[in-house]
Amino acid sequence: MADYNQFKTVLEKHNIYYKQNEPMSNHTSFKIGGCCDVVCYPNTIEKAKIVITKCSEFSFPYFVLGKGSNLLVCDDGFEGVAISSSYLNKIKLISKDEIYCESGVSLGALCNFAFKNSLCGMEFAYGIPGTVGGAVFMNAGAYGGEIKDVILSARHIDSKGNEKRLGFKDLDLSYRHSVYENRDDFIVSANFKLKEDDGAKIKARMDEVLSKRKQKQPLDFPSAGSTFKRPQNGFAAALIEQCGLKGLTVGGARVSEKHSGFIINIGNATCKDVDELIEKVKHIVKDKTGVLLEPEVKRIG
Repeated sequence: MADYNQFKTVLEKHNIYYKQNEPMSNHTSFKIGGCCDVVCYPNTIEKAKIVITKCSEFSFPYFVLGKGSNLLVCDDGFEGVAISSSYLNKIKLISKDEIYCESGVSLGALCNFAFKNSLCGMEFAYGIPGTVGGAVFMNAGAYGGEIKDVILSARHIDSKGNEKRLGFKDLDLSYRHSVYENRDDFIVSANFKLKEDDGAKIKARMDEVLSKRKQKQPLDFPSAGSTFKRPQNGFAAALIEQCGLKGLTVGGARVSEKHSGFIINIGNATCKDVDELIEKVKHIVKDKTGVLLEPEVKRIG
């Protein structure tokens, strides 16, 4: 294990909250994952810069942690630093139809803020259990909408501690992809352009989306949402069901009988269980249909 004494001294000097040897199973919707050496909780963008700069200076590996709703963390944990965005939760109106929010704001909070200000366009995201930062990172979408439909720009801190802004074109948004996908940048905020609409109509659409989620998704079990990306000209869940894989189980991990696009934790599942089940599903679907499924879940460790 690395020596974090100097790093902790810096964190304490700048009043940055942290935890050591923190189980990642406490921070992922899968409820899976070993311990991370240090988890930091900067509550301002300036403090986030300090954390990233010091990680680079001390050569500590790091990753950005939102709500962990799309993460699968190794059973052995992560030897390095997790930088949580959960304290970066400012949100405000920039103009009558533009919202600024920091990356730790939950999508639910953003949807409700938009609704309370009679702004539509975010309803598709209601019920997605992630943060704004994670949603920008993967261009989250559902029920016909995507982040790329509403975002204006995003700001991030690069691995050297520099803060930069990317406009819509520079974000390179496409299906479950952004320019951030293979970078170490920490997305710290985003601006969204919405449209004015009647509050009652917005609320009705939000309720409809949430109702669909409850009806179709296995929300009573820990999971990381949709396990696989949508293949070209098809749907992962349909292919998995076609191959008779509903209920396929490895250890504590199972292909959901309610929605076969989800792998769920039915009790004490390990990362190894999920990894093995993903590989089994991929192999069987490829063998029977010729389609190679690509995991949507981000693997850490």
